[in-house]
Amino acid sequence: MYLSAGRAADAAQGLPAPGRRKAVPGTVPGTVLALGLVSMVTDISAEMVTAVLPLYLVAGLGMSPLAFGALDGLHHGATALLRLAGGRIADRTHRRKLVAGAGYAISAVCKGALLFVTTPWSVAAVLAADRTGKGLRTAPRDALISLSCPPEDQGRAFGVHRALDTAGALLGPLAAFALLWVVVDGYDAVFTVSCGIALLGVLLLALFVRESPAPAVARPPLPPVRTLVRIPGLRRLCLIACTLGLFTVGDAFLYLLLQDRLALRAAYFPLLPVGTAAVFLLGALPVGRLADRLGRVRVFLGGHVLLCGACLLLLTPLPAAPLVAGVLLLHGLFYAATDGVLMAAAGPMLPRELRTTGLAVLQTAQALARLAGSLLFGAVWTLWGPEPALWTAAGGLLLALIPALRHLRKA
Repeated sequence: MYLSAGRAADAAQGLPAPGRRKAVPGTVPGTVLALGLVSMVTDISAEMVTAVLPLYLVAGLGMSPLAFGALDGLHHGATALLRLAGGRIADRTHRRKLVAGAGYAISAVCKGALLFVTTPWSVAAVLAADRTGKGLRTAPRDALISLSCPPEDQGRAFGVHRALDTAGALLGPLAAFALLWVVVDGYDAVFTVSCGIALLGVLLLALFVRESPAPAVARPPLPPVRTLVRIPGLRRLCLIACTLGLFTVGDAFLYLLLQDRLALRAAYFPLLPVGTAAVFLLGALPVGRLADRLGRVRVFLGGHVLLCGACLLLLTPLPAAPLVAGVLLLHGLFYAATDGVLMAAAGPMLPRELRTTGLAVLQTAQALARLAGSLLFGAVWTLWGPEPALWTAAGGLLLALIPALRHLRKA
């Protein structure tokens, strides 16, 4: 009895059970590497589809920028409620791997469903279902990463995971480009191959990701979600992520603007995300380590300054080569400085028993803000054109950074 109680106390403090090695500071746990491989394979599948859809829907099926903004916003917003539900279920059941696996499986099925839909809004419905899978899996996956390493190495761990994840984002558009180049009317080929690769990701998760079992003793009731509101740091981080998310330009909009400026052929369009992914891949780990040293919120804010720079660069009369290189460089560094860094900033301030729920709350707030931001950008583009939309995004980011910097000083 005393031994069981002692083990329960150790587990409550995040200490390893007897016979299980504790994570060594400065190393990357096997759980992080395994989840990175799962994310890499899944991202190959997802980015194959994402790389071809914007041009297919706007240029091929004639969607307006406003309609595409609604679709892009739905792409982000469809995950919102499922993130909260997935986080709460994972914390209540201590089955983070199982909840994440269900999310990966839903997304894999949706890739196959794309073969059977033919109208823009039926495609939108399938994409919304795909995003619910992503919403279900993201918080449990990030909680598994956060719980597998000490607080001082959170930035490094998320950097390694995001680097592997981004390797998939790099390979996915290349695979789509190859299929569109080789296969006449190759969209069905892209969806078929994407579904097969997504199923491989589910298999890798089942075989190689390990989750420490919950202690076999009576556990106290899970604290209510409102407990999270009392964490000042989390409130501040949610507010910063929301205000900046309102003016964050979606990837697809940036690529459509580049394609419009350069008059790219459809077959070359999937190569634009490759540039962003390559920069993200190279920058994720060093920027994560930099965030551990300089402060994760500082680096997160700096990433949005880089995105503002990419918007302003699109407004200049630069020639094609430096324009593409500059925009994709700044866009890739924006992701390196924000994606995993935000989760690394939030993880250590959350109690272990609410880690998944807390990350889900933050992700949901950001997703809803980006839904509104996509609608805003699409509406301004439709009513007044792409240049006013870019000025709105750049100006909004700069204005949103002012209160964020004030919050940072208070912290």
